[in-house]
Parts: sequence; structure tokens; C-alpha cells
Amino acid sequence: WDGIRAQMIKRGGEIFIWSRGEDLATEKFPELHPFLQALPDGTVLDGEILSFRDGKPLPFNVLQTRIGRKNLSKKILTDSPVATIVYDCLEYEGEDIRSRTQAERQSLLEGLQSNSAYPEVFRLSTLIDFNSWEELESIREQSRAMIAEGIMLKRKSATYQVGRRRGDWWKWKIAPLSVDAVMIYAQKGHGRRADLYTDYTFAVWDGDKLVPFAKAYSGLTDAEINKVDYFIKRNTLEKFGPVRTVKPELVFEIGFEGINKSTRHKSGIALRFPRILRWRHDKPKEEADTLESLTAFLEE
Repeated sequence: WDGIRAQMIKRGGEIFIWSRGEDLATEKFPELHPFLQALPDGTVLDGEILSFRDGKPLPFNVLQTRIGRKNLSKKILTDSPVATIVYDCLEYEGEDIRSRTQAERQSLLEGLQSNSAYPEVFRLSTLIDFNSWEELESIREQSRAMIAEGIMLKRKSATYQVGRRRGDWWKWKIAPLSVDAVMIYAQKGHGRRADLYTDYTFAVWDGDKLVPFAKAYSGLTDAEINKVDYFIKRNTLEKFGPVRTVKPELVFEIGFEGINKSTRHKSGIALRFPRILRWRHDKPKEEADTLESLTAFLEE
């Protein structure tokens, strides 16, 4: 699910909501307080916070409208109501149960949820039954319509491990949406790439004009970055502080997970997780996609 990963805690009569970035976000989600207060003391849950309405998740950009707000107005709470889809139980009755199996933790989690008086905000990620990989792949293809990123497979005998361990959990995401776009701006990177132009702005055609719609800085190999950097330094049209306007020649396939309307962007759209999929050496700039191509994704 595409929301905010969170750890939700009830200890010593107090409740806490921590984000994956280790920010205390308890006051950001008042709708979740009653369900957390009602949990048995000594409970820690792992899950995703999403905007939810009528039993269905809403796109991430709806949740995004309230993330940076210091004060949550009545309108914000009405326009972007939240719920949590809980994945796991890490502490139960004050005991750290991460060493127990996934199946045991799932059973305890289901018990907590079934006894909750707040099922509308305390939800579980539905378990998927399937008889073949082909059947599961068919189910996975429905993910985008469900406002999900794909399917998560977990070994039933797995413990809850720390860090990016591989093997017991497998994220099987759906293929990204994509368009072919022209690079029009570039900026130098950071760290070991501080001397190279690695941060790019891309545009699509709107009639005979190129309209910027996304920034991306990942997806190219070091060799490709060096070649793009060489092109940028020899084909700069203008400079605006650290940003260079580049001769619009290079075409790249840009992948993204979601698309939404946006009043803050000149193109009228905003992308979720844009990144470079490949350098389209085979395409001239005239064959890049159009703004109409992007708005068609919105209509879908």
C-alpha cells in the first residue's frame, strides 16, 4: 500500500505514532487515537497510514495535503480522512514477539483487530489465496486499480527481522507507468557526484512547446551519467544559478508509480516516484510523448 509507513505504540497508558523516518507523528493523525487508546497496554503495531474514504484507500497525494501542515483544520480532516492498514504485531502484552513466526504474529494481530471497536480505522492487509504463480500474477495486475503498488509475499515461518534482510519477504511490484520525455534542465549532484550533472528535469510536448513535468536523478549507470554530463557541459543554452538550460536533444523513458492533478506545476500534473528507466538513443526529440499522453493516464 502506498501511504506512510508507521509504528503505532500503546505503552504505560500513552500512545505514540512514529514514522519510518523516525519522526514522532502522533498529533498528525487524531483519527487513529481512539483505536490506539483502546489497545491492550504493551502493544506495538507496524503498518501503513493512508487516506481512506468509503472503505477504500485514496491516492497518496490526498494524504500529502496534510503531512506538512502544523495545524489540521476541520476542512483538511474532512478532505483527507485516514485509516491504517496494519501489517504486523511486534509487541503483545508487553512482550517483544518479533522472534515468533509470521503465522503466530498474524494470529495475534487478527485477534486484536477482531476485538477492536474501531474497524474502520484499524484495518488489516487482506491475505491472498492462490493456487499457482499465474493466478497470483493475475491478482497482482489488479493492484493499481486498488491504489496499491503490488503484492508482498512473506514466509509464514519468518521472524520479524531488523534491517534490509532478504529472503523471507519479497515485494512483487507492478510494472511502472512510463512516458518518453526530453531533458531540458540539469543540475549538479551531491557527494561523490558533486562535479557531475546528475539531476535532470524532463518535458513533454504540448503542441510545439516542451512543458516540464518531472525531475529525476536515478536510473542511469555511471558510464551513462558521464556521457550525459559531457553533453550538458557542451550544450548549455542558459544558466540560472546552479541550473542549466540544456539543448533539448536527449530523450529518456521516465517511469512512475502514480499520477495526479496538481495546481502547483505548470504541466498540471504531479508524478509519484519518477525515475529514469532507460536512455532512448533510438528516439529523436520529436517523437517524445505529449502532455495529452500524460493526461490520458489521469483519465484511466
